[in-house]
Amino acid sequence: MDKQEQQKFFQEIIERHKGILFKIARVYCRDENDRQDLIQEMMIQIWQSVHRYNDKFKVSTWVYRISLNVAISFYRKSTTRASRFTVLNEQITETPTQDKTEREQQLNLLEQFISELKEIDKALIILYLEDNSHTEIAEILGISTSNVGTKIGRIKDKLKNRFSQSTP
Repeated sequence: MDKQEQQKFFQEIIERHKGILFKIARVYCRDENDRQDLIQEMMIQIWQSVHRYNDKFKVSTWVYRISLNVAISFYRKSTTRASRFTVLNEQITETPTQDKTEREQQLNLLEQFISELKEIDKALIILYLEDNSHTEIAEILGISTSNVGTKIGRIKDKLKNRFSQSTP
């Protein structure tokens, strides 16, 4: 693939699969600036890997794999950085809004609970919520299909527990 073909392929990938980048960034970063940085880093890594794309894999699988690896590395770096600084509690800085629906509140809770999961569990639940099959998830994360099923069951139980603890 020459440079021009690589550039065209990259643009098609980003246009078709930008939702993947946004979803992963939203789960791994609470701060909007960090999300933008993470998305940019994922795009850079995709660009740098375009010439190595193997068409035996689906493009979305390849994008997930790169994006999740970048997100996990980014998360580790930002966690290390954050541990060096005192951050205001987000609940203190949030202003409550009267017009949030119950569904929005539940989605926000779900997002918060997912963000508290271990790195691999975050990746698993993102892929699961995107309706990827266990086989696809296993391929993206490099684990066995049976392990995917077991881990998803455990994650669901954790999330159910968190929801039951958060409701009065």
